[in-house]
Amino acid sequence: MDTFGVAALVGLILLYFVIESSASRTRAEFTRRLNRLEEKVDLLLKHDGLEEPPAPRQDEVVALARAGKKIEAIKVYREATGVGLLEAKEAVERLT
Repeated sequence: MDTFGVAALVGLILLYFVIESSASRTRAEFTRRLNRLEEKVDLLLKHDGLEEPPAPRQDEVVALARAGKKIEAIKVYREATGVGLLEAKEAVERLT
């Protein structure tokens, strides 16, 4: 490989890491802002004396989680809510 090819390859690798780093920061900022919005909605609901309706299939998820079937509970939670794996895992862990 000639010098230009090596330089181009190194440049592409560096560009990849810059883009990945930026995307990671963007995801982190989005998650932070989403969490903050959820906190605000929770405060509004609490202020008005309202409760958030239970998630669909919540009873099934709780039963599975308490029976020690966390993986199945996570799968059901994801199917019912459409959230990602990490969020579903955290939600199920909060139930136990």
